[in-house]
Amino acid sequence: MDFQQLADVADKWCSSNPFELIATEETERRMDFYADPGVSFYVLCPDNGCGDNFHVWSESEDCLPFLQLAQDYISSCGKKTLHEILEKVLRSFRPLLGLPDVDDDAFEEYNADVEEEEAEADHQQMGVSQQ
Repeated sequence: MDFQQLADVADKWCSSNPFELIATEETERRMDFYADPGVSFYVLCPDNGCGDNFHVWSESEDCLPFLQLAQDYISSCGKKTLHEILEKVLRSFRPLLGLPDVDDDAFEEYNADVEEEEAEADHQQMGVSQQ
C-alpha cells in the first residue's frame, strides 16, 4: 500500500479516538500521533513489496512502556494491517488516556468454554478407563 493510502487509513482511525495524526514523513514512511495529556507515538510503515513489519515507538519515556502490547502483536506471526496495529496501540494507551479498560469478556468466555470442555473430556476419559 502506498504511503498516502496508509496516511488516509491513519486519518480515518484518528476520527474515532483521541489521537491526532500530527505529522507524516513520506521519505521515512513515518506517521506521528499525539493525544492529550501528552501521549505520543510514531509508526514506521514498511516499504511496498517488502516483508518488513510495521514498527511502533515513542520518544516519550513515559509512553514507551505502554507500547509493549502493540510491539508484541507486531512481532507475532502473520501480516498486520496499519488499522490493526493502531487499535493495539490505542488499547495499550487506555490507562494513560484515562479510558476504561476494554472488556475481554469474549476472551474470558472462550477460555471458560475451553476449560469446561477439557473437564468434560477428562471425565469421559475417566469413565472409559474405569470400565
